[in-house]
Amino acid sequence: MFIKQLYTGCLSEATYYIESDKEAAIIDPLRDIESYLQLAAERNSVIKYIFETHFHADFVSGHLDLSRATNAPIIYGPGTETNFKIHKATDGEIFTLGKITIEVLHTPGHTLESSCFLVKDEKNKPHAIFTGDTLFVGDVGRPDLSSGNLGKEELAAMLYDSLHSKIMPLPGVVIVYPAHGAGSSCGKNLGPDTYSTIADEKKYNYALNAANKEQFVLSVTEGLNIPPKYFPVNAKINKEGYDSLDHVLEQGLNPLGTEELKKIIKDEDVIILDTRPETVFSQGFVPGSINIGLNGRFAEWAGSLLPFDKPIVLIADIGKEKESIVRLARVGFDKIKGYLDGGLDAWKEAGNALDMIIDIEADELAMDLQFDKNLVVVDVRRETEFADGHIQGAVNIPLSEMNDPAAMANFEDTQNLYLHCGSGYRSIIAASLFKRQGIHNLRNISGGWNSIKEQKNIETVKEKSILN
Repeated sequence: MFIKQLYTGCLSEATYYIESDKEAAIIDPLRDIESYLQLAAERNSVIKYIFETHFHADFVSGHLDLSRATNAPIIYGPGTETNFKIHKATDGEIFTLGKITIEVLHTPGHTLESSCFLVKDEKNKPHAIFTGDTLFVGDVGRPDLSSGNLGKEELAAMLYDSLHSKIMPLPGVVIVYPAHGAGSSCGKNLGPDTYSTIADEKKYNYALNAANKEQFVLSVTEGLNIPPKYFPVNAKINKEGYDSLDHVLEQGLNPLGTEELKKIIKDEDVIILDTRPETVFSQGFVPGSINIGLNGRFAEWAGSLLPFDKPIVLIADIGKEKESIVRLARVGFDKIKGYLDGGLDAWKEAGNALDMIIDIEADELAMDLQFDKNLVVVDVRRETEFADGHIQGAVNIPLSEMNDPAAMANFEDTQNLYLHCGSGYRSIIAASLFKRQGIHNLRNISGGWNSIKEQKNIETVKEKSILN
């Protein structure tokens, strides 16, 4: 038996390749399937099954493209309804893979169709369980991402029953392989490791240590952040289907000259998305561009902030165009119109105007706070981050709320906006959104809160009442 975890850091997502006797199965594949096909080819194996633990909300699965490429069936758990052909497994159904077996355990709670897959070794002993979003390392799947007409408390109660009847009775040595690690919005506070054991989760996972169902429901439903706005979009795509990634790439890898781009900007309602690092973007960019750098949680922020119904034109570092398109497609963006051929250098060499964002250091902010009466500090971190410490008098507008222009509508023309986040990635995104709305009197504080909190002459406060 061979098991390999393929982890994608920017989405905190884990896909799994399982193999026995030259037969392989893939669990929860991403939309770009080449790595699975390549791994199977390298190991001279045939992909026999594609297992899906549930309708993923945080990324578009590769189930359709992978099935087309391999003729392997797509397997979901009980209660699943789709617009494409699947094998709807029954609870307890067993699939043979070489010399091992995979048993379906229906575990509703995160969603109604959520299922886990228990792998038993050549001696029919439980070896590993692939828990999807039902059980994470140190956490469980959040029950508020909509599943039918049930409320989060009802789903949490179902999750309690699933965990206690199907997962916790397993031997402690069984390895737990979840679909996500730290940073994922599919749970509340996932641990740093990407796998665990049943014994360790029973010992250390707060949710599994709840005294009873009522305490469990309360503990897993309180303190949940608002889920990213693209989650329902991705869940719908995974249920209804999508264009092949090859088609999206063929359409998106369309080089556009500078004059062609200028005409598109003038005549069409498009998003100009610049995927270069924030430190480079701030020094010069095409006016009206939105910056979301590939060096951060790119796909998650794109899904949270950009509209899905508008075409996108990319400005990327040369050689990063395909990566930008693939990572956008992972969260459901299919309307990629093309990219600026030659990148920003081509735009500059053609003599076109540039915009820029002024970066300042935290010590300069400290001086300006003393003398500029029109200065407004805009903190774009999450509410919990803001509560844990912020500049006295700062305005908190979490970046996740900035897909609504109304969030930026309450500032006066006379105000000088000083933006910051934790380190600088999110505040440059925010600055580009402000500029796209015509608000240009702004500065970005380099190093963000990490630098600000080291300044002894900047007054900071905490809001303990809303910490969770």
